[in-house]
Amino acid sequence: MAINFDNALGIHPQALAMREKRGELLAANLANADTPGYKARDLDFKSVLKQNLQLTQTMERTQTNHFPIQNSLEAHSMYRNPNQASLDGNTVEANVEQAKYAENAVQYQASLQFVNNKFSGLMMALRGQ
Repeated sequence: MAINFDNALGIHPQALAMREKRGELLAANLANADTPGYKARDLDFKSVLKQNLQLTQTMERTQTNHFPIQNSLEAHSMYRNPNQASLDGNTVEANVEQAKYAENAVQYQASLQFVNNKFSGLMMALRGQ
């Protein structure tokens, strides 16, 4: 009997990919904190994950020549409204970005642990333990 990893791992691989992309966006925000006119961006994780799950459940590749199903996370990135506007048009607030980055890192680690636990459970099942 073949193991279907999509069913076995659930939403966790998609969550990891989205957490990684969000980390990249937040890191770019921090890197451009002093760039005039730079607009801080972020992902609404819940809505993007929900939309991604709906896409993968309703669409499938029937032939290898079809384009792979991809939900571009770049298209879902939103601009953040600053609490205090900057004179140079930059909307990055370093303390907010650092807090969001740290929160995302903790959530990424949690998602990674969920995937690890799923693989551990599969390994135990394969060994018959």
